[in-house]
Amino acid sequence: MCSLSVAFLASGKSFDTDKFVTKDGGELVITFIKHASLQLTFNGHYIQIDPVSEYADYTAFPKADIILITHEHGDHLDPKAISALEKQETILITNEASSKILGKGTVMKNGDKLAPTNYLTIESVPAYNTTPGREKYHPRHRDNGYILTLGETRIYIAGDTEDIPEMKDLKDIDIAFLPVNQPYTMTVPQAAHAAEMFSPKVLYPYHYSNTNIEELKEALKDTAIDVRIRQMQ
Repeated sequence: MCSLSVAFLASGKSFDTDKFVTKDGGELVITFIKHASLQLTFNGHYIQIDPVSEYADYTAFPKADIILITHEHGDHLDPKAISALEKQETILITNEASSKILGKGTVMKNGDKLAPTNYLTIESVPAYNTTPGREKYHPRHRDNGYILTLGETRIYIAGDTEDIPEMKDLKDIDIAFLPVNQPYTMTVPQAAHAAEMFSPKVLYPYHYSNTNIEELKEALKDTAIDVRIRQMQ
């Protein structure tokens, strides 16, 4: 699975992107917006992950074919950004709490699987805190992580979570995004442990705030995991 770094321009602002050839020969482009906000482009289809207008002017982005919301916190759910990206055919997928706030959206719960289009399959997986005292941030069974299959390439978007035991059940992950900012998500050692549980081919830390993210790359240097650090602050 090869890749190439390019750039994405929106409203005069440049965002880093990586371009991949998927297993079926398709084109996948990942645009790194900020924090937990990502854009995936697959063969001309646009998928937005947790868009937040504080991080980008979404009126300058292409209209989304799919919008995925992991949970209802303000750094993941933003009605203004969703409105800017929606067109009549946009498919909005959320956890239950986000759907109630928005008054719309297809709800996925942990364990659900959905094929909303002929080019995308989505699996909803758990995302929650386990450290005593942190459970209040992301309680079990409420929030979603997502596994997206595009062109036979599997992409894991973890959402806000710690290194939960369910990660051992993740299979054949090609590209993964893991959050690394305590106390809300993972410490560097937790993120390293999480990655070692399912061994993605490529790992992007995201949602890392002021974490010294180079420490994660160092922690995984003796593994086969390709840790790639992109600007998400």
